[in-house]
Amino acid sequence: MPTTTHAKTKTFSRYTREFLSVPNLIEVQLDSYRWFLADGLRELFDEISPIKDHAAKDLELALVDYYLDEPKYDEAKARERGVSYEAPLRAKARLTNKRTGEIKEQEVFMGDLPLMTGRGTFIINGVERVVVSQLIRSPGAFFTVNYWRSRKLFGAKIIPNRGAWLEFETDFDGVISVKIDRKRKAPVSALLRAFGLERNEDILARFADVDTGALWGIRYVEATLAKDTSRDQGEGLIEMYKRIRPGDLATVDNARQLITSMFSFERYDLARVGRYKMNQRLGRKAPLETGERVLTVDDIVDILREIIRLNNNPLAEQDDIDHLGNRRVRVFGELLQNRLRVGLTRMERIVKDRMSTLDIYTLTPAQLINARPLMAAIKEFFTSGQLAQFMNQINPLSELEHKRRLSAMGPGGLTRERAGFEVRDVHPSHYGRICPIQTPEGPNIGLVGQLATYAQVNPFGFIETPYAKVAGGRVTEEVVYLDAWEERNFVIAYAGIELDRDGRIVPDRVEARIKGDPGIALRSEVQFIGVSPQQIISVATALIPFLGHDDANRALMGSNMQRQAVSCVRPQAPLVSTGMEERAAQDSGQVVLAEEDG
Repeated sequence: MPTTTHAKTKTFSRYTREFLSVPNLIEVQLDSYRWFLADGLRELFDEISPIKDHAAKDLELALVDYYLDEPKYDEAKARERGVSYEAPLRAKARLTNKRTGEIKEQEVFMGDLPLMTGRGTFIINGVERVVVSQLIRSPGAFFTVNYWRSRKLFGAKIIPNRGAWLEFETDFDGVISVKIDRKRKAPVSALLRAFGLERNEDILARFADVDTGALWGIRYVEATLAKDTSRDQGEGLIEMYKRIRPGDLATVDNARQLITSMFSFERYDLARVGRYKMNQRLGRKAPLETGERVLTVDDIVDILREIIRLNNNPLAEQDDIDHLGNRRVRVFGELLQNRLRVGLTRMERIVKDRMSTLDIYTLTPAQLINARPLMAAIKEFFTSGQLAQFMNQINPLSELEHKRRLSAMGPGGLTRERAGFEVRDVHPSHYGRICPIQTPEGPNIGLVGQLATYAQVNPFGFIETPYAKVAGGRVTEEVVYLDAWEERNFVIAYAGIELDRDGRIVPDRVEARIKGDPGIALRSEVQFIGVSPQQIISVATALIPFLGHDDANRALMGSNMQRQAVSCVRPQAPLVSTGMEERAAQDSGQVVLAEEDG
């Protein structure tokens, strides 16, 4: 009878201490789906509700509540029959007749919503699909620079989540101008007047402390006012109207209607993240709950003050748009919410038309609501959307990494042809957030990446990574998650530095990142330390033994080729392992796990 001998395990790692166990690796998908069901749908219904008739006098329809019914088929049956694993979405609609005061409540069918499996996937027409997260430029205010005869001339861009882009630029003569949606330039004072800051004295007073002519002897606001032909709000509105609609007859009423509608919430939305980023960049301490999601005159004034401050500072630099503090992740919930917003807007139009054509005394909510536009939006998103992809099922690792993928392409993102070298390159802010190794080798290089092992996405969509707090040269048990913007304020040591038994840092000087850049720091200066040497890389890269001895290009190939390996008929434990194997297998969804011990 053959005997089995267990080889003694040898550990070659110099690093023994784990401050934090590896989190659930498909958490980004599961959390996002939960958010969509609890809050995402609620936000959508609140945006269009209540729907009023064209005259806003007779009828009002409100979607007050919603729930998901039981699915028709379970996962296994859906896969077997080649149908989608989905559940009916039902909403409670309340129709108020303002003439009679009568209120009718009815439950209406809003379409079938695909359900996420416990593995973070969807079954659409019997086939498993994954929605890839999208890495995009964050909404907010960004400061740019143009050069004129070795002089730096600063400008800014206000990028909303939805709506017209505003671009500010400084000319060589000191005039600050504005473009709306890349149309012709207008002096920025015309925009300020259109927003209600009319008199020259009021405009000058708002900039008196920064517009001192400190660097080149140029007073930017005075130069702009000298070039501006408008004198009050009406003329400012007409000036902006002429730039947006050249050739049309410009009257004060036309101009007011255009500018008001262009910057109203229906057509312009900074989103909570845009307001958060703008407040952060302008150094405001405003509470987020009270933050306006549309643009205000104070926002424009503060941005112009910052442009003038940068113009007067010879050492000023433009914002780095490739920094992860200025890029965010759109996860599944937000991607589907944006798609459904279009469908709901179409549905709203149909409801308004029916309100004006049908008999208002016998109408019921079910007669008004046509769920087809919403159903079409759901179907389009899951079947033909760029980011909803057939799941890679070559082996369990390829499945897991597909769910953790980040793509800079997709709706509102980059294209392969337009993307330059900078956006594809590894950035210091990727440390612990996006894997610097794993990316495709072809035209998508750098545009498709992977979340690092310990990374998580915060409610604003910024990628955070954990660090253990260091106090007086000793590592504490407290773990803090920091995003790339917050991390710039700290000195952070590498996880693999030598510690004694009590968690004290042994060397006097250690390798650390100081304000985001690599350097050498004294032991007493260190404020945080990484939780694991594996936190900078993705799961597939963490499975490569002795990774530090590999050339980066070969490690990239190894990471990608592991995902192409055909699974063993009889799975075996690896002879050489890195410790990530168990976690990767557990979270892949392909291993049967007992819910209870024993």
